[in-house]
Amino acid sequence: MIVCKSPAEIEKMRAASQLVAQVLDELAAMVEPGVSTADLDRAAEQKVRAAGAEPAFKGYRGYPATLCASANEQVIHGIPNRTPLKAGDIISLDMGVKLAGYFGDSAVTVPVGAVSEDVSRLLRVTQEALEKGIAQVRVGGRISDIGHAIQQHVEAHGFSVVREFVGHGIGASLHEEPQIANYGEPGRGPRLAEGMTLAIEPMVNMGKPAVKVLADGWTAVTRDGSLSAHFEHTVAVGKNGPDVLTARQPVARQM
Repeated sequence: MIVCKSPAEIEKMRAASQLVAQVLDELAAMVEPGVSTADLDRAAEQKVRAAGAEPAFKGYRGYPATLCASANEQVIHGIPNRTPLKAGDIISLDMGVKLAGYFGDSAVTVPVGAVSEDVSRLLRVTQEALEKGIAQVRVGGRISDIGHAIQQHVEAHGFSVVREFVGHGIGASLHEEPQIANYGEPGRGPRLAEGMTLAIEPMVNMGKPAVKVLADGWTAVTRDGSLSAHFEHTVAVGKNGPDVLTARQPVARQM
């Protein structure tokens, strides 16, 4: 069942989502050669708990960390570890929180130091694909319109969309209906209605789309070893279009 949220519930989700956005910005600023994903995970949990929220992922179905940190060919659900990041790596930072009974969920993929133009293009196209998907969020549209827009943009640039993992509804639970594939024909699936809240998250591979899950039972990697990028926003269906609850706020600069 798809649950439409009241304006008051969406504001609670916005508070959770803005905390996620703030923490992800702070984590992204920490990313540099020599930093480990365990360092990032420890910082993430401290920041979330200091804000009076709970990590959404830690303990979820046995997941052991606050942050999903997926480097290079890792697509999603990478478990943080002590291995230092190296210049030229890319790292997906995926995090959710629960605050006042409601969830927010977002992800960014950032370069570690300088990366090649091809890798920069992978990150840019994946982020653009997320924006293309979000642009389809309108009352009366269909769920599949989102994935169709994502797939069209990704494949037009020579990359591939992961099929095994999808976006999802979100609200008082981390994962709700509907599922949101990042591919497919438009005009299918449930109609979008005001108050629906969606976690839209394209996962894009530089090579072929196939993935596999490692022996840890969590980490998904590309089968061909190619790099993968992942971006995600929590979005509400508003009366006049998409309301991106995890939108990054401009950082005030000291003069």
